[in-house]
Amino acid sequence: MRTIGYIIQKEFIQIFRDKTMLPIIIIMPFVQLIVLVYAATFEMKQIDMVVVDQDLSTTSRQLISKFQGSPFFVLEGNTFSMDEAEDMIKSDKADIVMVIPNDFQKKLMSGETSAIQLIVNAINATAAGLTNAYSSYVIADFNKNILTENINFIQPIQTRSIDVSYSYWYNPELNYKIYMLPGILVILVTIIGAFLAALNIVREKEMGTIEQINVTPIQKYQFITGKLLPFWIIAMAEFAFGLTLGKLLFDIPIVGNLGLLFGFAGVYLLVALSLGLLISTMASNQQQVMFIMFFFLLTFILMSGIFTPVESMPDWAQKVNIINPFAYFMRVIRMVLLKGSGFSDISYEFYSLLIYASLIFSLAVWRYRKTA
Repeated sequence: MRTIGYIIQKEFIQIFRDKTMLPIIIIMPFVQLIVLVYAATFEMKQIDMVVVDQDLSTTSRQLISKFQGSPFFVLEGNTFSMDEAEDMIKSDKADIVMVIPNDFQKKLMSGETSAIQLIVNAINATAAGLTNAYSSYVIADFNKNILTENINFIQPIQTRSIDVSYSYWYNPELNYKIYMLPGILVILVTIIGAFLAALNIVREKEMGTIEQINVTPIQKYQFITGKLLPFWIIAMAEFAFGLTLGKLLFDIPIVGNLGLLFGFAGVYLLVALSLGLLISTMASNQQQVMFIMFFFLLTFILMSGIFTPVESMPDWAQKVNIINPFAYFMRVIRMVLLKGSGFSDISYEFYSLLIYASLIFSLAVWRYRKTA
């Protein structure tokens, strides 16, 4: 243990001596956390709409006013020309075109069905789906009001309707920041820790100091452990500070046990940092490390479930995700923070990562070539 302690002491001295590394460790991840939580969102807050009103009736104006009263839609203009409306979509000046036919009010007042055409810019399939869903909801609400008015006008009766009450568990206000912040925090902590750990041994090789270490009686497991623990401590500290920042700035709920979450985070970071050290033992320069880490991290992040649910991925992708540590922690951090899940709920992920950490760390120790 004394030997490992000396290596840890050396690493901390080297880290704090490097003036360029401190801003990367301390400032950069938290600036990114604040910015990305606001930027990485699927909420549609400004949908540009163009209306082709061929009816010019009271009812059509009521429908248009319904959209104008919605916080999601911005009326960019009215036109009588379909060509002009299509040109606005092609030039990205409009996200959706609503076409109201010239017999819209007449058919509704006579009890017939009238059709409304919605033309949605679907270059971004996710945005198009949300735009269509918001529009359909506004039209359905308008249609409900029209039906109620017509029934009472023809035959005044007291109508009864079914009231539906919605209860959103774990995120009652549907605040997207609460969903995104834990995932972004996992990514930032992992990237900083894994990259620094991966570059560490390679830097020793390029500087030539690795040869001085190799001629000492330090065992391979002592060397790898001493290289891993300083960055594990830094990553855990960043994780704690990130949670504090999320609570103070975004009021993220912390429903579950923080001790359980930090215990799981500790095992997870052993996997991430051991993977970085394993790559570092195989690479001969920092450029190789950067490319290999970029490949693994980009793949793992996109398949982790931060943007799209893992359950909606193809079967083969879900099976590949067994080796994706991001996917385990992405699921667990949201379960513990937002749902208050206990150890029994995350035991599979915990034991899986514990085995994963043991395997990757052993491979890193085995792969490190120490020559006397």
